[in-house]
Amino acid sequence: MPTYQFRIQTVDGKQRIFDRWRKKFVALTPEEWVRQNFIRYLVEEKRFPESLIAVETGLVVGRRSKRTDAVVYDRQGRPFVIIECKAPDVAISQKVFEQIVRYNITLQVNYLMVTNGLNHYCCHLNYEDHSYQFLEEIPLFEALT
Repeated sequence: MPTYQFRIQTVDGKQRIFDRWRKKFVALTPEEWVRQNFIRYLVEEKRFPESLIAVETGLVVGRRSKRTDAVVYDRQGRPFVIIECKAPDVAISQKVFEQIVRYNITLQVNYLMVTNGLNHYCCHLNYEDHSYQFLEEIPLFEALT
């Protein structure tokens, strides 16, 4: 991914990064670094509208409250993409995909994206024939809608 500039501050010896979507400073963890960079990549390079992205969206899976790393909505306000971010030292495994698929039981989106900042996966879900397809690269927003 390209390099982006962020507002970073240190409070009580701990770094915090400004999250444009939550409009506040949050702890700068390795996973948060991946999330901020990946979402900026989608906005800056793949032309995803900033206003259609929500970070740390709450949802209920079964009877448990969960939080997605990010959700992209379509222009009608329906969930369209779920994004799951992991720290760079976390391998993208079957377990990670099972996590995002559980979130999708509730949201029923068309695309799932998983990244650890080093490896990125984008999967298109076809509900008509109950299939999925991994895309070779993340398309521009217009190509997804």
